[in-house]
Order: sequence, then structure tokens, then C-alpha cells
Amino acid sequence: MGLAIGDAMGAPFEAFPESPGFVSDLLPGGRMARKSGRYTDDTLQALALAESLAACGKYCPEDFMARLLVDFDHASSWYGPTSGAIFTHVREGVPLHAAARIVDAERGGSRSNGSVMRGAPIGVFYSGPEVEACSFACSALTHRDPVAGACSSFVNRMVSDMCRGIPKRRAWARAVQRCRIAEVAEVLGRYRSYPRVPGLDALLATHAALSVFMETESFRETVPVAVSLGGDSDTVGAIAGALAGAAYGVHTIPETWRFGLDGSGRVWRAAYRLWRAMPG
Repeated sequence: MGLAIGDAMGAPFEAFPESPGFVSDLLPGGRMARKSGRYTDDTLQALALAESLAACGKYCPEDFMARLLVDFDHASSWYGPTSGAIFTHVREGVPLHAAARIVDAERGGSRSNGSVMRGAPIGVFYSGPEVEACSFACSALTHRDPVAGACSSFVNRMVSDMCRGIPKRRAWARAVQRCRIAEVAEVLGRYRSYPRVPGLDALLATHAALSVFMETESFRETVPVAVSLGGDSDTVGAIAGALAGAAYGVHTIPETWRFGLDGSGRVWRAAYRLWRAMPG
């Protein structure tokens, strides 16, 4: 729910080169015509992942991709360039794991933030070393760059720990300790030393979201600050919202945001099924 609200709040301001000013409510508009409270592909991909984990009882790339394609077929224009190219290739018959390799070569890299924004259900579902293993595997399905995988793993480790009662600063420290990509560990481990740049790059978007989350104290404060940065505001909002949701709980999300979320029924159902299916 936190991820979806961050996404929906940031959607009207996606691709703004500068901050739109302080945003504190769910509003209509954006790059694609949306009504107030409507989320984007960030949430659709996270929902597909949550629903797949719940249905399969584990990470199953074939099932996950099949679910991704259902939503992609209904709203392909919402999707980012890397993920959209992957799904198009798969629809055309390219084998699942070959598609990411082809798109990485075609685009000259795959370090964009699409695999980070959708990954939080992995942290809800898993608690042990499976968090990192699944995060990298899920990221590589569309984004071969290890930085994207490490950023997803970092966020998902924090989500996993905080969902299980670990305070956010300890969860952050544990994520830093477990991070094996030096560039990611440096930037996220010393987040105060770097400016917030809410860009399409996986590390820039993750840093912006993490920095806001670590420097705020509530869900109500975190998400508006994150989306008000501009840039890739829906994705930064989604990542920050996932972290804040895990840290503070759904009961801390203002009712007007929860009730104002268009499509909230699917979010609630996916969250409940994911919780019911958690190992152990």
C-alpha cells in the first residue's frame, strides 16, 4: 500500500525537470492522462510480483513474467523503456532470459530503476538470504546491470527487516553490511554525502528515496518530500513509500490517501495473499 500511494502521488509530476513544489495529496494528470490516485506500472509490476509469490509460494520467473505481460498488454505506454522492450521481445517469442541480454545490448546497458521500484514484495515474503538471491534474480529478469540488482536487494533487505520489527537505522546498517557492489554500498552507506538526484538511474533513484526516508520520521512526511523532488517522481515515491510502509505500518498512512487510491482493492488483496503465503 505504501508503494502504491508513493507511486500514485508522484505520477502527475513524473519527468518534471525541477521540483513541482511541495506535493501533499493525490492529484490527477501527468505524462499519461490519469485520474486522481491512479498508480502506474511501478505498482502494476509490484502487484504482479506479489501475486506470483503468493500463488507459487516462491519466486517463479515464468509465472511472474506471465503476470507482467497481462498488465503490459492493457497499458503498454505506461512502461519504462527497458521493461517495455523486454516485454515486447518476450511477446514476440524471445526466450525469457535471452530477452534481458538482447535489450541490454540494444540499449547499451540496463541500469535503470525498473527492477528497484517493483521489488518490495520480495522483502515482505522472504527474511533470510533468499532476500538477496531472489532480488538479484528478479532484477536480472529485465535489468542485467548488477547495480540495479544491488539497489533492489538493498531496498528489499530493509523492507524485510523492518516488516519484522527491526528499527530503520539498524535495517539500513544491515543492508549496507550485506551489499556486495562497492559503488552501491558507498552511495547508500554514506547517503548524506551525496545530493538527491531523482533520476532514471537505479542508484540515483534509490539514493534519493532512501535519503528522504532516513531523514524523515513518518509516512505522512516521507512520501510528499520524496515526490516533491521531481524527476522520476513516481518511482522515487514508490521506493520511499515501500520503505516507509514497512517501517511505520499501514495504519500510519492517512485515510484520505488510502481511500483515495484508485484500484486499491487489488493492492489490498495482493498484500493479504502475500502475507498469508509467507514461508514459516
